[in-house]
Amino acid sequence: MNESHYREIEVKMKQIFLNFTGDLEGEYISLVDMTRDEQNQLINEHFLFKGGDKFLQSARSYRYWPIGRGVFMNNNKTFLIWVNSEDHLKIISMQPGGNLASIYKRMIDGVRVLERQLTFPSSSRLGFLTFCPSNLGTTVRASVHIKLPKLSLLKEKLESVAQKYHLQYRSTRVEETEPEDDVYDISNKRRLGLNEEEAIREMQDGILEIIRIEESLE
Repeated sequence: MNESHYREIEVKMKQIFLNFTGDLEGEYISLVDMTRDEQNQLINEHFLFKGGDKFLQSARSYRYWPIGRGVFMNNNKTFLIWVNSEDHLKIISMQPGGNLASIYKRMIDGVRVLERQLTFPSSSRLGFLTFCPSNLGTTVRASVHIKLPKLSLLKEKLESVAQKYHLQYRSTRVEETEPEDDVYDISNKRRLGLNEEEAIREMQDGILEIIRIEESLE
């Protein structure tokens, strides 16, 4: 993509975002209009992406940065869309607690609004097409942030559960190798070869097992 492509996508999405109503209604903020402090605050709150990843840099994902980039947030900050971060769009539904049904419904509602004016490229073999091959398929990454003070000392046990339920665990800040205060980001690993509900259910079943083990440890 050249610079004009980034600008055109942002302009188009700003118009589409005006169609969000009710719980989805919110505001779009362009990266070029944010101060450094505003960016850092949103990044720390997990509401905004950032540059600097060496692999994305090598893949030329940061061309013309920050032109054409930004974030849409609904008023409750539970529904976000990142524009031109890695993919053209990254759609996020999030909230405190464990009500996965509410989070998933909000995601579906938002995608349905987008589908009225957008077409998402897909392949009969690979599913939805994405910048990173690991996201091919459903593209769904369902994750929770959970504190595991006991299991963090038993990495082999945590790894065993993760393998059984096809989970990935990492720090809540991707660039850090060790979790801060024993808080992990745990998500489904598989996107390809299953549907969206199956991907979410895999994560849910694995998290419930992890909670059971954590609570059983002395």
